[in-house]
Amino acid sequence: MARVAARLSADGEQSTHPVDEVLPVPKLALYGFQHVLAFYAGAVIVPIIVGGALGLTPEQLVYLINADLFTCGIASIIQAWGIGRIGARLPLIQGVTFTAVSPMIAIGLGAGGGTAALLVVYGAVITAGIATFAFAWLPPRAFRAVMRLFPPVVTGTVITVLGIVLLPVGLNDAAGGLGSPDFGDPKHFAYAGGTMLFILLLMRLGRPFLSSIAILLGLVGGTAVAFLLGDARFDSVSKADWIGVTTPFHFGAPKFEWFPIVLMLIVMLITMVETTGDTYAVGDIVGKDVDSETVARALRADGAATALGGVLNSFPYVAFAENVGLVRMTKVKSRFVVVAAGVFMIILGLLPKAAAIVASVPHGVLGGAATVMFAMVALAGIQTLAKVDLKEEKNALVVGVSLAFALLPATVPVLFKEHMDADLSSLLNSGVTLGATAAIVLNAVFNGLGKDDAHAAGALAAVPAPAAAPAAAPVPVPAPAAAPAAGRDPEPDPEPDAEPAPAP
Repeated sequence: MARVAARLSADGEQSTHPVDEVLPVPKLALYGFQHVLAFYAGAVIVPIIVGGALGLTPEQLVYLINADLFTCGIASIIQAWGIGRIGARLPLIQGVTFTAVSPMIAIGLGAGGGTAALLVVYGAVITAGIATFAFAWLPPRAFRAVMRLFPPVVTGTVITVLGIVLLPVGLNDAAGGLGSPDFGDPKHFAYAGGTMLFILLLMRLGRPFLSSIAILLGLVGGTAVAFLLGDARFDSVSKADWIGVTTPFHFGAPKFEWFPIVLMLIVMLITMVETTGDTYAVGDIVGKDVDSETVARALRADGAATALGGVLNSFPYVAFAENVGLVRMTKVKSRFVVVAAGVFMIILGLLPKAAAIVASVPHGVLGGAATVMFAMVALAGIQTLAKVDLKEEKNALVVGVSLAFALLPATVPVLFKEHMDADLSSLLNSGVTLGATAAIVLNAVFNGLGKDDAHAAGALAAVPAPAAAPAAAPVPVPAPAAAPAAGRDPEPDPEPDAEPAPAP
């Protein structure tokens, strides 16, 4: 094992693994499992919150978590590997979107709670997924017209908002997890601080291989220390079943009602902005140009995954910003690492005992690692905004006012809970929803619509050089005018979906 680690470390010094590189199995396993640990808390928290709010039994809640992990695995493989013209073929992990939490709870409570409420939720999820999938097949001219709503000032703001909104999630875990009886106990902050310090130390002093799995080592090391001190328990592992198979429509046939469907369609509009921003951000990180067709493929994967989620007892899916931050931190750019992570997620979805082991990571340890990653998400958004002329007052207003709107739900929750209609509150009580909507509307008001998709037109004309070159030296990328546009039937080609080879 030591020789394997040494060999991997030596390899790590030579390459940061381009996006289309297939790594050796040991690396795929380690890097893929790190992605799983990085996204695990965010993946399971949505079914936990929604299931708890709807009054599901513990057994039903476990089933929701397993179904979520299983579907996450399939969705991530579709996005990273690609099937035909579906999937961005970038290292993007698919996870359940936080934007849908409040609307789904509102829909479920309006339907009376319990599993009967889930059927109404799933009807809306399936419909919204199909609509998203269909939207991404619009003709090139129509799709690019819509993409003009998302120039860098909008997508950069949305990514920054995501990081800022997610940071409290990591900090709450660092405090012991919301609802825990000892929330705020200094020992949780001690675990979080120790884990964070260990990760930062590995990033600063470690060899390239150690730096690339710093999050994984931080989680494992922090959990080991907590176990030795009696603060990490694995009792739930013995209680969990060995096998848990997810079956379509486990809770019954979905029900299709107009208001839940409209609400979920609005949610998917916001998730499309998220995925668009994450696609451009990760393309920037891995040094691969992203055009409208790439975004369209990413959105098709979102739509397909969301519709599949409704069938397999899960929820709407989006490209997970948390893992974009991880790609930036580790500099491991291979999309096949995400494929490996998808395989791990499918296995976890089938093995409740294995999922219970991962779920036993103490909140404090998880919070320390999550805080570092979420901060990197916000930084990815700031880097996108660096391409925008913020000296221009109009752009500055778009960013600043959107950030203010994003902080409103967390800062003044009473406005949404006591002074707003329940249906409207379910839609607006989300920092991501308000921030993204404000960015789109304010940009349209102040800047109007560009002549073309601002990203494809050259907003990303300079992307970071590969790791072998100095980070400060941008590499010009040819304008992607010749790239296939969304919805266009390419010329006959034995490999119409093959990606261009990465630059040496």
